[in-house]
Amino acid sequence: MVYEQLFDVVLARVSPQRAHTAALTALDAACARPRPRAWTRRMTHPGGGVIDVEALGLRFPSPLGVAAGLDKDAKHYEALGALGFGFVEVGTLTPRPQGANPGRILARLPADRALLNRMGFPNKGAEAAARRLARGQRQTIVGVNVGKNRETANEDAAGDYVQAARLLAPYADYLVLNVSSPNTPGLRELEAAAQLGPLVRVVGEASGEVPLLVKISPDLGDPELEAVADMAVELGLAGIIATNTTVRRDGLRTPDAELARRAWPEGGGVSGAPLRARSLEVLRRLRARTRGRLVVISAGGVASADDVWDRVLAGATLVQTYTGFVYGGPAWPRAVNLELVRRTRAAGARSIQELVGAGGDLVAADQ
Repeated sequence: MVYEQLFDVVLARVSPQRAHTAALTALDAACARPRPRAWTRRMTHPGGGVIDVEALGLRFPSPLGVAAGLDKDAKHYEALGALGFGFVEVGTLTPRPQGANPGRILARLPADRALLNRMGFPNKGAEAAARRLARGQRQTIVGVNVGKNRETANEDAAGDYVQAARLLAPYADYLVLNVSSPNTPGLRELEAAAQLGPLVRVVGEASGEVPLLVKISPDLGDPELEAVADMAVELGLAGIIATNTTVRRDGLRTPDAELARRAWPEGGGVSGAPLRARSLEVLRRLRARTRGRLVVISAGGVASADDVWDRVLAGATLVQTYTGFVYGGPAWPRAVNLELVRRTRAAGARSIQELVGAGGDLVAADQ
């Protein structure tokens, strides 16, 4: 409640980019020293293993993680892990540094509890991130999300993904191919199974034993979604992240006039609450199509413990958030973890992992 009031009165009046930078800087400062960071982790990761999840050859202290886009350059993952997140996905990282798209790149849509972004993979490059990830012993599980540079033609994209993977795979707990951002021209063409299959093969060879996943769009039609799922199983991918942002604008509560004033009426991807229904639908379709043969990480519209719980029961092994955290504030991950512990125990399960894919019977476990 205090954070929501602070957001409405203060943060909402600050540009999104400036607020983002200030918040992460303050978070890093608070968690800079090992002892305060360790104390914070003990406070924010409750439950004695009740919400631990084993996946991708790792043991996650919570199924709730940070989606790519928040920690673009692998600078803040330890501080985010200390807040209660079970893992942090950094990036998207490209082989060469690049700036953001020209013009405005980020806008809040408070009426929709959403963000609209057209960033376009701004980052300092894979080599710089690899140097940061190589420092010291990590306490936080880190996934690494990679993409192609903006100027690289699609026919040459595999070279970019392979270069980034080779630089970053030695320091990644898992690796993700981002072929679904709407903010790099032509990128989503790589999402078609016929294009994605060869890309997965060459990157898999370059990344060795590191678990490899792909991140898909919520805007895929159901036949295309099923084709990607079949390809993922056939090629032995470790998993799929569903979903990225959407280019659709239907159903937004923000009026067109306000949308034009706050941001831009066309282009860019919407994240947050407007994605909730479609992301859950994509998760269910993937779970049914793959019959649990690979890990599905659900992202899009995750803003509460209810959302995390629903995704787990629908078949998500892990769940990611970005916009929900922006609106929820620094105490939000711990609150979600506490509620997940309570619900898991109320459901009579020893671990939340027992409930992955359990379906609707437990949605209202003790409500």
